[in-house]
Amino acid sequence: MDFEAIADSKPDVLLAAYSGITKEDYQTLSKIAPVVAYPKSAWATSWKEQVRLDSVGMGKKKKGEQLIKQTEQKIKKGVSKYPQLKGKTVTWANFSAKDLSKFQIYTPVDPRPSLLKEFGLNYPLSITREIKSKDSYSKDFSSERADVLDHTDIIVGYGDQTLLKTLQKDPVLGKVPAIKRGSVAFIDSDSPIVAAGTPTPLSIDYTLDEYLELLAQAANKVP
Repeated sequence: MDFEAIADSKPDVLLAAYSGITKEDYQTLSKIAPVVAYPKSAWATSWKEQVRLDSVGMGKKKKGEQLIKQTEQKIKKGVSKYPQLKGKTVTWANFSAKDLSKFQIYTPVDPRPSLLKEFGLNYPLSITREIKSKDSYSKDFSSERADVLDHTDIIVGYGDQTLLKTLQKDPVLGKVPAIKRGSVAFIDSDSPIVAAGTPTPLSIDYTLDEYLELLAQAANKVP
């Protein structure tokens, strides 16, 4: 972090509600300007918490609450178009074709799964009971533990159809029901939906329709 460049910009307030700043970073930044930091854990602040914290920090609490309400209404209206999402379980899991011996899951405290929950999609118990820490935004699993995904209707993650085909051919991961039937919503690196990986009112508004359509396509493959 270039503290000198930050100081040179002469900020009135520093917004770090969704960040990974350390205690030392906070102390240094506080000498430059008031800092709005994350309340509990690094990289685990929901978009609503971000808006509330940032709006208060900027002295615009009322406008912040209005923005939250408007965004919630957009989400509700968008989700209503896709009844096939209701009641489905979901897990955000990342895989690498270069190393299929492990995979990463974003925990429910991460903003990405938090947004999926607002779409009516929840993590299955088989995943949540494996997450001991309430502070970490991710957890790594050996592919030998792929069965933790067996009760997931829809897998969401970063990737493309080539990666999905690679997973389906794998003798271990290919047995995961969601992977086997293709109820996977992979977000390609050049897709606008990538912006949904950092949920904000702006990114939600920009990606909502396309994101929900991608999820619905995966949901349609669930028996």
